[in-house]
Amino acid sequence: MEEKKRHTCLKLQINGEEAIFVKGTWFDTHFNLSITDGFTAWNCKASEEELKQRAAQWDQPVLEYVLLSERYLGFQQPGSVYAFADAGDGHKRLSWTFEKGGMTLHWRWKCMQSPDSKKTTAEILDFLMDANIRLSEEVVIKTELFEKTKVEAEKCLTQSEILANARVEFEHEIYTKFLGVLNSKKAKIRELQDQLSKQDNANKSHEEEDTEKTESFDEESDYDKSDEDPEKCITSSSKDVGANKPSRSRRTRLT
Repeated sequence: MEEKKRHTCLKLQINGEEAIFVKGTWFDTHFNLSITDGFTAWNCKASEEELKQRAAQWDQPVLEYVLLSERYLGFQQPGSVYAFADAGDGHKRLSWTFEKGGMTLHWRWKCMQSPDSKKTTAEILDFLMDANIRLSEEVVIKTELFEKTKVEAEKCLTQSEILANARVEFEHEIYTKFLGVLNSKKAKIRELQDQLSKQDNANKSHEEEDTEKTESFDEESDYDKSDEDPEKCITSSSKDVGANKPSRSRRTRLT
């Protein structure tokens, strides 16, 4: 299975004056460096075996050592001191520093002069050109996507405003209808209350009239009463009637 690789290319400022380009090809167990100053080129091949030895010296796993090297040679770190010094026979030594556990560590890698500096320099420039083209295409794609997103956002905003206005109109219409119905119900309730009030007043007047009539009837009945016993009156009346009647014997005699 082919090991995955990653690429970086760093324009490294040395002492704020000299600039070199460092192209790195990174694997999990080893890495390769190509360096140029525009005229001369150098190569550094950190083998798997050599990396194991270096990592063991620093009590690190190989992958951690590779990732830390990629971090400092993929992007120039502000707090690090970089150097690209002569190592004799036209070779160079690339070094950088970093802090770990309160200590300043110094890593160095020897770079051999390339047998074909023009070719190595051209490869680095080709990589930069390809990367620039890819970045330009990515910028164009993202710009187009941004414009489309912007247009969609404006459409959504317009639609939201339309929906908000429609909601306000709908609520106003509903509230108006509800208010009309509510006022109608209130008027109906007041009308029914007035009718009930009138009916209660009429019932009260009728009850008062009935009460007055009853009291009048009772007074007349008391007035008509006599102190005499009805039976006595009837008896006396009967006697009077009997006294006034002609006797039967007299009639017989006349005959």
